[in-house]
Amino acid sequence: MKRYKYKYGVTLVEILVVVAIIAMLATIVIGIASRINDQSKERGLESTFSLLESALQEYCEGTGKFPEQPEKNYANALIHSEYLYRELDLMPESRKILGRITDSLVKNEYGTIDTPPEIYDPWGTVLDYGHVAGDNFPELVSAGPDKIFGTADDISNKQ
Repeated sequence: MKRYKYKYGVTLVEILVVVAIIAMLATIVIGIASRINDQSKERGLESTFSLLESALQEYCEGTGKFPEQPEKNYANALIHSEYLYRELDLMPESRKILGRITDSLVKNEYGTIDTPPEIYDPWGTVLDYGHVAGDNFPELVSAGPDKIFGTADDISNKQ
């Protein structure tokens, strides 16, 4: 009578195939999660733009004009953002709307107690503000996911 020996276990090739499949699935899941995260940040930015546009409308109704900021220099975005906040904070109706912006997006990271806070995008970059007399509406610009102004992923309220 013949005895059969059964070998239980897995070969190295089988282990490598399983590891490769798990790595591919993890890559897919991470890519999808990253895209969902970016989409939620974009929606949050749209919400912030809407609130700022409403505050700007209230400011314009109270003063008859938008806060002027003709310089288009992204290197000074911090100063432009502080200026926008200071001007909108002067009008009571605009101040109420500013109060509805998420606290995590309004910070005074680079100023003193006396300076107004800056307004940031969901990626942690300060928003830029610009308006030249004669334009229909001011422009708000976010540097986008790459956090660098002047690149293709910049997001503006005028798009």
